[in-house]
Amino acid sequence: MSIALPATDPKRRAEAWARFDAVAAREGDVRIETLFDQEAGRVERLTLAVAGLTLDLSKQAFTAEGLHACLALAEACDVGDWKRALFNGAAVNATEGRAVLHPALRAPDGAHFEALGEPVSREVEQVREQMVAYAEAIRGGEAVGATGERFRAVVHVGIGGSDLGPRLVWDALRPLDPAIDVRFVANIDPQEMAEELTGLDPASTLVIVVSKTFTTQETLTNAALARDWLAAALPEEGLRRHLVGVSAAPDKAEEFGCGRVFGFSDWVGGRYSLWSAVSLSCVIGLGGEVFRDLLAGASEMDRHFLETPLAYNAPVLMALAQVYNIEGLKRRARTVAPYAHGLRRLAAFLQQLEMESNGKRVTRDGSPATRGTGPVVFGEPGTNGQHAFFQQLHQGPEVVPAEFVVVRQTMEGRDGAPLWSNAVAQSEALMRGRSAEAALADMIDQGMDRAEAERLAPHRAFPGNRPSTTILMDRLTPQALGALLALYEHKTFVEGVIWDINSFDQWGVELGKVLAKRVLGAAHEKRAPASWDPSTRSLFERLV
Repeated sequence: MSIALPATDPKRRAEAWARFDAVAAREGDVRIETLFDQEAGRVERLTLAVAGLTLDLSKQAFTAEGLHACLALAEACDVGDWKRALFNGAAVNATEGRAVLHPALRAPDGAHFEALGEPVSREVEQVREQMVAYAEAIRGGEAVGATGERFRAVVHVGIGGSDLGPRLVWDALRPLDPAIDVRFVANIDPQEMAEELTGLDPASTLVIVVSKTFTTQETLTNAALARDWLAAALPEEGLRRHLVGVSAAPDKAEEFGCGRVFGFSDWVGGRYSLWSAVSLSCVIGLGGEVFRDLLAGASEMDRHFLETPLAYNAPVLMALAQVYNIEGLKRRARTVAPYAHGLRRLAAFLQQLEMESNGKRVTRDGSPATRGTGPVVFGEPGTNGQHAFFQQLHQGPEVVPAEFVVVRQTMEGRDGAPLWSNAVAQSEALMRGRSAEAALADMIDQGMDRAEAERLAPHRAFPGNRPSTTILMDRLTPQALGALLALYEHKTFVEGVIWDINSFDQWGVELGKVLAKRVLGAAHEKRAPASWDPSTRSLFERLV
């Protein structure tokens, strides 16, 4: 069954972009801090409480008129129709002819999602039930290894979307002293596998190999290393108990030697897959109830995104702030600073989510993109980043919008103020800045000689007027984490709709994979093909 995709009116879209550009050009130099006096209720209007999160976008650069132009652009781009198409299982991934239904993965039991007209919710529920049952059997000691020992460690082997999401979830929610240790291996460098296997006993270690196609070179190379490590210590007849596959190609996983295989469908995109069996390692390490709470938080954000008008819709407003910065103000990068150690992998997760989704140069119909599309995303946890790249955020020549993700209390019984006070201060400092006159007065008040103060004043001044968004949560619970990650997923989708690009393919990574196989083949033969360019040949000859 074919479900029609929205047909956007090109003229209406062009008119909305023209208005957007005009407003941004006219208001690009407005100082953010003045808007609080000029616009009554700005904080209240641009603060949203959704699914356990509080979002403050009042320090973003758009004025009330700028936001209105952004919302008109979203309307003209049919964001409302596109989000309904996503949830209805239409082929929003048009280049691959696929539905994109990660919301189905976290929907409560009894949902009725369809992919291209085919029901999928019961299949999702069955896999989820199987995951939780298997995880609880391992946690309870019913499922044991080849020698009868309980599993005390899980080694999760995957890369990209088969690694970043589950690794982030584990880092964010793991207990300080877990009953089952979960370790992750992604890099094809054998050093990482060696480090993660160190200290583990093969008899009590479960290896979970996660690959959508079960053809990914890095994952299969690492999986073979792990399998050899197990085989050297365990009886052959029990080896399959220690190998589990998670794949949309179960036959290949079984052929590799996996004793159990958990599947997922082709409508589950890799970087949107943490809600599926891809997170089996986390279900084993954290328990089924924690995983269900994670899904529930994401599902609550799904309902908000689907049902809430654009003007009050958290993912939509987050997306519009980014579009305004990129397209209106020509700010091509964004930094994300999570003020919680548990979210230390958030920036890496968002790099894949946003840059792989929206790093495109052609629109949906294949014509060249005339807009900027996705930004460069980077970041580090606060306060670490403050002692690294924040200097450039404050005084560098280019404006880089910032996003602060703040957890009020990261540990029970510990005062969180020393951490979150830094986030609040940084958002204020980026916006306000400090003039040379203010810096001069401050140094003189501290007793510095005027001549020396005048010499140093330009160095101690910074311009301010640098936008930021702050996302607050009380604690880093499974529900809050699920809502946060779903917020970013939908934000990324809305941006793709506005830029008229497909956020769900990633053809840009394919050429490098193909060429890597050729180089590897040449390395085995120790001979460079005559067709190679001089630089590639020279590098090869130095390495082979």
